[in-house]
Parts: sequence; C-alpha cells; structure tokens
Amino acid sequence: MPPLRTALLQSSGVLGDTAENLKVLDEAAARAAQSGAGLLVTSEMFLTGYALDLQDIPGLAEAADGACAQAIGEIARRHGIAVLYGYPEGADGVVYNAAQLIGPDGVALANYRKTHLFGCFEQDAFTPGDTPVVQADLNGLRIGIMICYDVEFPENVRAHALAGTDLLLVPTAQMHPFQFVAEQLVPVRAFENQMYIAYVNRTGPEGEFEFVGLSCLASPDGVTRTRAGRGEELVFGEADPELLSASRENNPYLRDRRPGLYASLV
Repeated sequence: MPPLRTALLQSSGVLGDTAENLKVLDEAAARAAQSGAGLLVTSEMFLTGYALDLQDIPGLAEAADGACAQAIGEIARRHGIAVLYGYPEGADGVVYNAAQLIGPDGVALANYRKTHLFGCFEQDAFTPGDTPVVQADLNGLRIGIMICYDVEFPENVRAHALAGTDLLLVPTAQMHPFQFVAEQLVPVRAFENQMYIAYVNRTGPEGEFEFVGLSCLASPDGVTRTRAGRGEELVFGEADPELLSASRENNPYLRDRRPGLYASLV
C-alpha cells in the first residue's frame, strides 16, 4: 500500500468571509493535488475564521450538508483530493466547533464535533460534542478526527489508538504562548499511541489571539516528518503504512497496557 501524501494548509484565511476562504481552499487543493497529495487538511474553523464576534457565529454556522459543504465537495471532486476542513456546524438549535472530512469523490466521509472546548470564548460560543472517536477509511488507512485542545488529553488519543486510528487529523487554532504543544506534545502523542498525527494550525494575529503556526505531521516513531514555520504555508508529508506497521511491531506500548490498573481514570 503506497504512502498517503498529505498536505497541511497553514492559513487563517479571511475572518468572516466564507466565499474568500473557499477560494483559498480551492487554490490549495489544486496545488496539493498537483504535488501528488491525496489529502488536504486545514486549520480549526478555517471556513469562517476563529476569532469571530459571538453574535456573528450563529449566522455563519451551517449544517454538515449545507451550501459550503457542497462547495467543498465540488472542490474535492474536481481536484480528486480528500479535504478535511474546520467550520461552525449549526444543528438542533446549537453551534458546534466541527471538522468534516470529504472524500476525493466529493462525498462526506465523517463529521466530528469538538469535545473539549478551550477557554471562555469557545465555551460561550459552542456546545461540546459527545462522540470522542470519529473515523473514516481513506486510501487503506483508518482516519481519525480531533480538534485542537482535544489532542492535549491523553485519554482521548489513546481511545483512537485502541479503535485502530492510523492517521489522526487535528485542525487547530494554537495560540501564543502554547507553541510547545506543536513542538513537543504532538510528536509524543504520535509515538505513545503508534499513529501519525497531522496537526494543522492557523497563523498570525486574529482578534485577541496570536496563532503560532508550526503545523506538523508527526509519525509513530516520534519523528516530525514535516514542519511549517510561522507564516502562511502549504507543507507536505507522507503517512506510510509500512513504517506504521514496523513501528507498531517494535513498540510495545499498546501491547503492554494493563487496563485493570486504570479504572480510577474513569
């Protein structure tokens, strides 16, 4: 099975302008596909921007099968590339901080709602999701989805490992001064759970926030296979099933677990 070439779009787009952000996504999808990528991953809340006024969020939210989802499905189909994008999902009278994976045929494969909301802004703006493990199959790999703060909870990522996730996609809005998450925590999570993690950040100032970039693809051997800088950037890395299989064979973490000792965690 060939590696899945994965493009990480480190961009903040234009705050509140979904039409312009769809253009940015279309251009990135074209570049990624031309470079042989089979998957493009964007940042948290890419479709609308992150630092929105609270009163504007319900009006920008849309259903998982809404007009922007249809437009992204067309982008994915036209370029023949799967796309994972972050957006505010409106459903059942509330708004979720969500991420949706669209296949290269334009069909939605999975939709995830952020389960751990960070800080007062998110807790005031969104309702937390209650499904920790959301997965889909793509190019022979089991794909999992989280959003930003979720990956900082070791139990969350371990649940994905136990469910067989091979490549965990984490659109994020990581801000100063927490860059150590991208630099140190994400590669450790990949190693201790024996999976690839694509961690894709926003960049630059936005409202009261300063996003730090540093998007990365970390592999199960703990190596950072690609790393963006601090600015707008499209970077590439490969999720290699052969490396994954060899690493899992050599690393005993998951085999040596003793779940009976961990009951106090829940």
